[in-house]
Amino acid sequence: MKIYTKTGDAGETGLFGGPRVRKDHARIEAFGTVDELNSHLGLIRTLPGTGVIDELLRQIQCDLFELGAQLATPGDALERISLSHVETLEKAIDRHEELLPSLSSFILPTGTPLAAAVHVARTVCRRAERRVVKLASMPDTAIPVNAIEYLNRLGDLLFVLARYANRQERVADDPWQPSRK
Repeated sequence: MKIYTKTGDAGETGLFGGPRVRKDHARIEAFGTVDELNSHLGLIRTLPGTGVIDELLRQIQCDLFELGAQLATPGDALERISLSHVETLEKAIDRHEELLPSLSSFILPTGTPLAAAVHVARTVCRRAERRVVKLASMPDTAIPVNAIEYLNRLGDLLFVLARYANRQERVADDPWQPSRK
C-alpha cells in the first residue's frame, strides 16, 4: 500500500466513516493538535531522565491515539476515553505532586532539557484542549464525553511532571518576577 493517495491534494481529507472536510476544519484542527501532542510526548520519551515516567507517558500516548481516533470519527458512540482515564491522570498528579515543594508564585517554563520539553508538551496540550472546546461549540457537533476533561487534567499532569523532572535533577523552579515599571 502506498503512503500517498493524492486524495488530499485539493485541501480536503476524509473523516473515519464520514464526509470529506477541508483540512482546516475544526475537527481536523482538534485531532491534529492531539496528534502533535502525542509526537511531543514521543520526543520526550527519548530524552535522558524519563525512566520513572516513561511507562506513564507511553500509556498517555496510547490514550491520545484513542482520543484522536474518536475525534476523527463523527458520531463515534464508543467511549474510548472514559472517566477512569481522567482518574488515572489525577492519581498520577497526586503521586508526583506530593514529592514537590508547594508553589508560592508562578514559575517560568524552564529548567532541565527534559522539564523544558515537558513544558512545551503542556502548552501543546492546552492548545489541543482549546481546539476541542472550539469543536464542541460548533452546531450539531458531538465530541467525546470526557475529551475536554481528559486534556485539562493532562495539562495539569504535564505541569507537575515538568516540575518533577527538575526536582529529579535538583534544579529549582525558576519563579516569575513581575516587571516593576
